[in-house]
Amino acid sequence: MTLLICLIGAILSTIVWYLSAHARRLYIGKLVLMFWGASLMWMVDLFYEYLEVKSKVFTPSSTVMINDAFLGVSVVVLALVIWLVMILVKDPLHVIHPISNQGR
Repeated sequence: MTLLICLIGAILSTIVWYLSAHARRLYIGKLVLMFWGASLMWMVDLFYEYLEVKSKVFTPSSTVMINDAFLGVSVVVLALVIWLVMILVKDPLHVIHPISNQGR
């Protein structure tokens, strides 16, 4: 479930990055890399767990699925918070610290 949630975030952010030039100015590429990196990490975890436990990976209990869903949502929220802090610090649209008019 965690892998699925991260993959959905990665795919959606990649589509936004590809279709919108304005989104590229807002460092959405960094968000894309965070989501794809997390997805790769969970994919490796899934393969390793499959080699250890075998069939129980694909038939989880409802408790395990709920825990994995909470973990996946928390990973997505953490990535979004990191991206938001990066936008606030770098301020690519000069909203927080507008560029002063040098001619006046």
